[in-house]
Amino acid sequence: MKFVDEAVIDVEAGAGGNGCLSFYRAKNIAKGGPDGGDGGNGGDVVLIGDDALNTLVDFRFQPRYRAPSGEQGKGRDRTGAAGDTLTIRVPIGTTVVDEETLDVVGDVEHVGDTILVAKGGVRGLGNTRFKSSTNRAPRQTTPGKPGDKRRLRLQLKVIADVGLLGLPNAGKSTLISRVSASRPKIADYPFTTLVPNLGVVRIADAASFVMADIPGVIEGAAQGAGLGAQFLRHLSRTRVLLHLVDILPIDQSDPLENLRTIEGELAAYSGALMAREIWIVPNKIDVTDDEATIETIRAAFPDRQVFPISAATGAGVTALLEALMRHIDEYTLRLEEDPEFARREAELLTAIGDDVLRHSIAVRPVRSNQPVDAPVDDDDEGEIEVVYQRD
Repeated sequence: MKFVDEAVIDVEAGAGGNGCLSFYRAKNIAKGGPDGGDGGNGGDVVLIGDDALNTLVDFRFQPRYRAPSGEQGKGRDRTGAAGDTLTIRVPIGTTVVDEETLDVVGDVEHVGDTILVAKGGVRGLGNTRFKSSTNRAPRQTTPGKPGDKRRLRLQLKVIADVGLLGLPNAGKSTLISRVSASRPKIADYPFTTLVPNLGVVRIADAASFVMADIPGVIEGAAQGAGLGAQFLRHLSRTRVLLHLVDILPIDQSDPLENLRTIEGELAAYSGALMAREIWIVPNKIDVTDDEATIETIRAAFPDRQVFPISAATGAGVTALLEALMRHIDEYTLRLEEDPEFARREAELLTAIGDDVLRHSIAVRPVRSNQPVDAPVDDDDEGEIEVVYQRD
C-alpha cells in the first residue's frame, strides 16, 4: 500500500434536467392544456470523513468524479428524477483546497464530517409552469442548469496532540515505540522512518493522547533536501511539538547547533508553526552524563521546557508524558472556557494552513497544471511502498 498525503482531483456535479414541453391529449379531449413537468435537480458531490482510510492513494488512480444529472421532465406533469448525490470518502484529517482560488473549502476532522464541494444544477421548468389566463397554451420551457465543476487539492494532515521533530536517528521512533503500541522501523542508519506513524499514549484508563512521528528533517529540507519538508504538514494540527536532540551524536556534531538547524528549517517552512508550544527533549542520557550540554541548551532556550530522557531505557520518559498530559488537558479546557484564546488558536491554525499550502504549491505541486483528460501516472516520485500505521 502506498502512503500518499496529497492529491488533486476534478469533481463535477450533475446538470439539472430540462423542462418538458407537452400538452394533454386523450379521447374526446383535443385541447387538454399544458402538462409538461419539471426536470430533476442534478446530483451534488460531497466528501465524507471515513476512519477506515489513511491515505489518498486511491485519488491518484481515480482523479475524476462526476455526479449523475437529473432526468428530463415528462408529460402529465411528471417531474424528472433528481440525480443521486455522489459521496466520496476521504481520510480523517483531510483539508480541501480549491485549486483555482486557493481558498480552503473545508476540513474533515471527524468521522462523518461532510463537505459539499460541487452543487448540482437547478432543474429546468416545464411548460405547465408558464400557463396563465392570457397564455393557455404556453410553449415555453427552461433548460436545466449545469452543475459546478471544480479542481480540488486534497491534503492529508494527521490529527495528533503531540508531534515529534528532530534530525534522523534522534530517537523519535524509539520513543513512540516505547510509549505506545506503534511499531515503526528502527535501525542505526538515517531515514528509517519514511512516513508518519501515529501512536496512542495511555497515561491512565481515561487519559490518553495521540503522538505523531514524522521522518527526520535535515538542513536544507525546506528546499527539498533529503525527504524535504513534505511531511512537516503532519505537525500542523498538533498542540505541542517535542524537539528531540541527540546529546551524543555519532558524527560528533554540536547538539545545540543541530537544534538551531532544525528549527531554522521549521521556520523556513512555516513561521506560524514556530508559534506552537515547542519542548526540547535531549535524548540518550543513558550513554552520557554530560550535564553541561543540557545546561547549555537550557541557557540557549530559557523560555522552553527541557526534559532530558533516554528513549531506549525509559529514563525520564514518565515525567515527560505526565507533563504532556497536563498540558493537553489545560489546553483543551482553555479552548472551551476562553473565547479569545480559541479565536487566536483558530487564526494560528489558518496561518499554518496557509503556509502548508504555499509550500505545497511552490515546492511539490501535484498535477496542478495537468489537464482534466490527461492520463494518470501511478508511479509519481515521492510515493513509498509502506503501510501507514495507526494504533
